[in-house]
This record gives sequence, C-alpha cells and structure tokens, in this order.
Amino acid sequence: MKPSPSAHVDTFARDHLPPPEQWPALLLDDPGLSYPGRLNCGVELLDRTLERLGADRPAFHDGGMPAADGEQRSPRRTWSYGTLRSTVDRLAHVLTSDLGVVPGNRVLLRGPTTPELAACWLAVMKAGAVAVTVLAAQRAQELATICELARVSHALCDARVAEELDRAAVPGLRVGLFGGGEHTDVLRLAEGRPDRFDAVETAADDVALIAFTSGTTGRPKGCVHFHRDVLAIADTFSARVLRPHADDVFTGTPPLGFTFGLGGLVIFPLRVGASALLDQWRGAAQLLDVVQEHRVSVLFTAPTAYRAMLAQLEKPGEHGPYDLASLRRCVSAGEHLPASTWESWRERTGIRIIDGIGATEMLHIFISASDEAIRPGRTGRPVPGFQARVVDPDGVTPVPDGTPGLLAVRGPVGCRYLSDVRQREYVRGGWNITGDTYVRDAEGYFRFVARADDMIISAGYNIAGPEVEEALLRHPEVREAAVVGRPDEKRGQIVVAHVVLAPGAPRGSEMAETLRQFTISELAPYKCPREIIFAASLPRTPTGKLQRFRLREPELAPHERDLE
Repeated sequence: MKPSPSAHVDTFARDHLPPPEQWPALLLDDPGLSYPGRLNCGVELLDRTLERLGADRPAFHDGGMPAADGEQRSPRRTWSYGTLRSTVDRLAHVLTSDLGVVPGNRVLLRGPTTPELAACWLAVMKAGAVAVTVLAAQRAQELATICELARVSHALCDARVAEELDRAAVPGLRVGLFGGGEHTDVLRLAEGRPDRFDAVETAADDVALIAFTSGTTGRPKGCVHFHRDVLAIADTFSARVLRPHADDVFTGTPPLGFTFGLGGLVIFPLRVGASALLDQWRGAAQLLDVVQEHRVSVLFTAPTAYRAMLAQLEKPGEHGPYDLASLRRCVSAGEHLPASTWESWRERTGIRIIDGIGATEMLHIFISASDEAIRPGRTGRPVPGFQARVVDPDGVTPVPDGTPGLLAVRGPVGCRYLSDVRQREYVRGGWNITGDTYVRDAEGYFRFVARADDMIISAGYNIAGPEVEEALLRHPEVREAAVVGRPDEKRGQIVVAHVVLAPGAPRGSEMAETLRQFTISELAPYKCPREIIFAASLPRTPTGKLQRFRLREPELAPHERDLE
C-alpha cells in the first residue's frame, strides 16, 4: 500500500520504516476500521468525543499528589473533558512555540502514571509529533539508548524523575519539565497560552508513536505505530470484546510506557467518553481500596496482581470487607493467566476475567474472549478484525489443530520495527510471529503453551514451563511459581521450579517433596521439577510480567535463592 502524503516536516520515522515487502499483511477492509486519509488520533480521542458527549464529563481522576514528606497527599482531582482539552491544547502551543517542536519530531515522555503525563501524550499527538513514552523506572543508559535509536529531539518529563534523564546526557535534547519549579514547569507556562490549538492534519499512516520493547535481552526494538493504529485497537479489542460504556471508570497497574497501559488507561476510555483513574500503585490493598472508593468498573492488570488481590481479599479491609460491586470488567494480559487464578477470582468476585495476549509489535490485544465465550485456561479466539493460526518452526506452514506450534497473527495493525534487521524474524510470509507456542483446538480457541524460548527439552520430552507453574499454583501453600530449564549433562535440561510460598508455610526438604508429589499427581512424572528453589519473590517487570530469563542465569545472589 502506497503511503499517504505525510504532514511531517521531520521525516525520520517514516524514512526508517522497514521496506514495504517486509511489512505484515494488513487487514483494512473491515467496514468498522475504515479511516479517512487525513487523521489525527488526538483529535479523534479528545475533540470528537467531547463534541459527542459534552465538555463536563469526567475524563481523568488522580490519587492526589504526594507531599514532600511522602505521607500526606493533596486532595484527589478530577479533570473534565473540557479541562483536559484546554490543557492539551495549551501544551501543544508550548511544544510548538516555546520548545520548537515540528511535526515528526520525536518527543520523549517520562513520568509516573498521572493525568499530566496523559495530557502530554495527547498534546504530542495534536502537534503532529511522535510520542516515545518510556518508563519512569528506566535508567540513564537505557534512556540514552532509546534517544539514540529514535533520534529524540525533545522531552517532557515529570520533575520527580528528571535526574536520570539529566544523567543520560542526550546531545541537543530540549527538555520541558512538569511538576517542577515556577520557571521550568510547562504546565504553568501553558496557562498563559490559548486554550484552542489547530491540530496538525496528519495522515492516517503518519507515525504517531514509537513503543520500545522492554529490552530485557539485547538492544531494545522500536515498534512504530500510525495514527490509524491507535484507533484500530480501540475499535477492535475494546469495542468488540471489552465493550465499555461511557459511564465506566477505568483503572489499572500498567504504566503508560507500556502499550497495555496506554490502551487500557487512555485510548479505550477516551474513545467511548469514559473516565480513568491514573495513579501510582503500591500493592494489592491500595488497588482494592481505589476500586472501592472510586467505584471502578473496568480494571486492567496482570495475573500476578489478581493473585495478590485474592490473597488480600482473605483479610478484611481497613473498614471491613472490600466492596467490589462496581467492578464489571477485569482484563488480564502481560503473561499467561492460569485457569486456577481465573476460577478463584470468579468464585470470590463473580467476575469472569477477560484474558488476552498482545504484543508491543501489535500495539495491544489480538486474541481474547469475554462473557460466555470465555474458556478458562485458554486465551480465546482472534479478536474480530484479526486472524490467527499456528505454524511450524519455519513460521509459514500451518500445523493441524491440537499440535503445538508458533503463533502467527495479522490484522489492522502489525510489526514495523524502526530500522532493525530483526523485522525479518518477526514478520514471515505476511504474518506476525509472536514468539509464543500455542495450540488451537477444534473449537477454534487458542491455548498458550509457552514462550518459544520457555520450552524445556529434558531427556527428549518437550515440557512447557507454564504448565508446570499452573500445577504448582493449584497447591494451597504456593503463591507464585516460575519454572525454567537448567542445562544438564545427562538430560540436556532439567526442570527447576522457583516457588514463593504463602506466609507462614515452612520451607525445606519436606515442603519440596510435598510439592513434587503434588505435581506428579497433577501432571506426567517427567514434568515434575527435579529441583525446587524457595524464594521471597520472583523477578518481574514494572507491569508484573515474569522475567524468566533472570532465573536462567547461572548464578543468583545468595539472598535471592533459598535452595532446597
């Protein structure tokens, strides 16, 4: 497909897309995904929604700003759609007039999850620039690498996390702080700017954002997405599976630097005129308190958080049992959702968790199911608008139903790495190869087996680590489990389980043997862990995704291991 004439003055992002023959096939003939040639997703999400539903509706809430002593917090605030648009438009004036941003410039966005950060993202969209949203936890070297790869020229950064960006020492970077001093705060500067901004008339296929993979191994990859892609994820997964209402209140734990959080906390609520609570999370009890206090109805988080909340629900809240009656939608992604967690959450709350698999390369969720279509333990079916199949290791040839293979998917969005030779690995034959091993059953449901690199081959047997983890999690004393392979001269690999026990549960050889026997009662004996390591916690990303690669490292610090 020939690209539309770009509105970008700085054409770096489009110039560094992979060649068209390396793109995945895009499914754009769905009537619900037909977009005009000129399209600015910031206008569509904010201005068009405001025009339909009015300026007085709540758009964002926050948890109150922490005071200097870290204890007292200022009162919670609510931003209406009208307030949000005025703030966004004023910020867009600051970007273009004061900071010198021109359409196509890459603008780094960094800070905790707040309405201010979301407003900055929308301002970047309306200014026709390219958002590069990163995590507040990322360090100077990581930030320097991202800025180098994306040729970042400008940044908007929360003053509370500005030190690492300063240390990154990015040449020529123009930085605007928010939440800073009187003369550096772009929000205060914006107060003196007009409250209307004529958004840049970007092309639907102009680059809107570059989302970098977490970079847990190797050099991070920049995933390039267009203005139409931002709307496509709202008009597929959100509209057709999640099906939110305008009076919903969204919240969740993933930061906006991850596309799971950007979609679930900004794009999806704004698309339907709902509101979102944007806050920094400090554990299961606080998350449950917020759901109760703000009458949250749509929750986005990872399986780990659901398990932590289940454990918390066993205890009374500060003012008695938690009232979760407002919740009607719970979404899980980031890692596999075990059937045991799904069943326990349903039993405790009455809510069917909507499981899903997504990828930074695909922007958001592409396989899922909701309501009566859910099958616990299976991820679901392709989201309407997407196609999926299971293929053999060549990435092209489909395998029969019931046979494990690589997951391949295509839809209205797809992988386009920023100037990266790994594009050829991810896209094969027009399909996006996600790196996950799946099985499709006779009903057309897709069941997760493992990440392709999480398969353990022991004495000729293929063992999926997540399957062993699920079995261990069914034991009442196990709170978390991670299973990896360890090299072994005789067997090639052996199965090693890292286990976090419930508070008060005894560690040691007796518990290890109990867990082994329990696993044997649940699975074939060859899948039983040959070694069990008791740990206080497991390594995870800021969104709760398990970092198994860290458990494969040959040496862990003594305080991280409690060897049986």
